[in-house]
Amino acid sequence: QVQLVESGGGLVQAGGSLRLSCEASGRTLSSYAMGWFRQAPEKEREFVAAISRIGGSTYYADSVKGRFTISRDSAKNTLYLQMNSLKPEDTAVYYCAAAPTATVYMHRYPYWGQGTQVTVSS
Repeated sequence: QVQLVESGGGLVQAGGSLRLSCEASGRTLSSYAMGWFRQAPEKEREFVAAISRIGGSTYYADSVKGRFTISRDSAKNTLYLQMNSLKPEDTAVYYCAAAPTATVYMHRYPYWGQGTQVTVSS
């Protein structure tokens, strides 16, 4: 079983950038495909990005395509989400999750971190 801990959230102005990290322990991150999801206040959790186990394939929600980049560093056992050109509508709690294969479907991710808050001011 893998444990996931997110970090890197914070308050940023619109147009700014943040890089989220998700550090894994318990098992090597390369055993899993990984995803990022987010949940804004009073909204359902939604898919943001996913990356395959080896890292050769990435997937993005249309709302973040071209602005966000998902990556992984096996040596550091860490997943990243580089977020550029941030918008107020990107404000949410961001969660990383691990799954056997990369997918946009939240229910297929059995392992989740506790989340990190991202707030984008206008």
